[in-house]
Formats: sequence, C-alpha cells, structure tokens
Amino acid sequence: MRLEAAIRGDLQKIMKQEAAAAEKAVTLGVTEAATGLRDELKSQVLRAGLGEKMARTWRFKRYPASGFSLGTAGLVYSKAPLIIRAFSDGAMIKSDKGVFLAIPTAAAPKRGVGGKRINPDNFPEHSLGRLRFVYRKGAPSLLVVDNLRAGTGKRGGYRKASESALKSGRGLATVVMFILLPQVMLKKRLDVDGAMQRWRDKIPQLILQNFTETNDAER
Repeated sequence: MRLEAAIRGDLQKIMKQEAAAAEKAVTLGVTEAATGLRDELKSQVLRAGLGEKMARTWRFKRYPASGFSLGTAGLVYSKAPLIIRAFSDGAMIKSDKGVFLAIPTAAAPKRGVGGKRINPDNFPEHSLGRLRFVYRKGAPSLLVVDNLRAGTGKRGGYRKASESALKSGRGLATVVMFILLPQVMLKKRLDVDGAMQRWRDKIPQLILQNFTETNDAER
C-alpha cells in the first residue's frame, strides 16, 4: 500500500514524511522508556523505606534536549550514586576513623551542634551532658548520658536534670544515645539492574507503537 501511494504521489515528500515519523517515534519511545525507568526506580526507593528525598535524587536527561532525532538517548541517574549503589549491591559499612560506627538511637537528638545530622562529635553535651562510653562484653558497646529526665508535653525527649532533681535522685535516667558497632552490612534493597533491563527491552515496542500512532495521525 505504501509503495503504491509513493508511485502515485510525491515520492520525495513521502520519504521525508516517513523519516520525520521515524525520528519522532524514536525520540518518544526512548523518552518513555527513560522516564518509565526513572519512575520505577523512584518507586523502588520508596518501597525500600529510604524516603522521598532519596527517591527524588533520580533524574532523567534526554540527548538531544529538544527536537526529534534517530540518535536520541536517555540518561537516568541518581544525584546520590554512592548511597544508591550501596543499597543496590549490598555493602559493608565501616567507620572512616577505623574504630566504631555510632548508630544514634531514637532518644538521641536528630540534629547536633551546627544543625548537621547527629554524631558523637557534634552531640550537644553543653545542654544534655557528657557522653559516657559503656563497654559490654559480647554485645555492642554504648555511648550514654547520665542524669537525664524525660521531657513532658509534645516535645518529649530528654533534658538535663535540675539541681534539685540531682539532689533527690528522683526521675533520673541513664539514656543510651549511640550504639557502637564495628561494621554494618547493608542488605540489598534495590534492583537497579533489573529495572534497567526491563525498560531496555521495552524500547523497540515503544518506538514501533509511536511510529504507528504518528502515521495514523497524519493520514
């Protein structure tokens, strides 16, 4: 049918239209595959419990950025590649100081001095008290703070005991702020390679589908 139409009509025009339709189909097909991969990887991160912030690190770029081309390529990448790789491959995490990893407990403040994520170096000892090392044979050692009192109201948490509370000894508690581990093994939670392969396999069908739709729309 196409050969007959070409003979009857303007062959050069028909070929130009077919080439334009192919360029559009390739561009749309590759773009759909790349955005589909990005969205699946975002969903994987959320299902793994790594949070929306980490999910939003997945990005997509198209080359060329505009227009249609038979050479269209899509790049899907994360702005936090080291973290993504750790949860994709499974990784052994060790302290960069060669001693312990300090894992904060739920009792520890979320942020330390300077507003950065809490760790023993920025722990607010001026407001909560000094960290004390507790060795435990056959179990993880701890960093604790003595003489704290449980907070009240919506804020909860712990606060430094007053002088009168220290004298009476009532309501005082030793609170575990960090659990010390020599290393932590991260379990594999993401299947990045599997997602890449699934969307790579879909590209030919997506291109063909867009090619058919483009030609149907121009008829």
